Amino acid sequence: MPKMKSNRALMKRIKITGTGKVKYVHPFKGHHAPYKTPKQSRQLRGAGILGRTDYKRIKFMIVK
Repeated sequence: MPKMKSNRALMKRIKITGTGKVKYVHPFKGHHAPYKTPKQSRQLRGAGILGRTDYKRIKFMIVK
């Protein structure tokens, strides 16, 4: 039986914090910036922490 592999596309987009939470960059930030409202641009700044329900959905893709 071969080893399980991590989903490499996912692993390039997230980081695992020291406490085991999943940190990610907000989507919809890169293109068409002049057409986004200042509020939207401000809220997309910085990193996001993945919620518990989403973590349950993708944890099988994160094989250590």
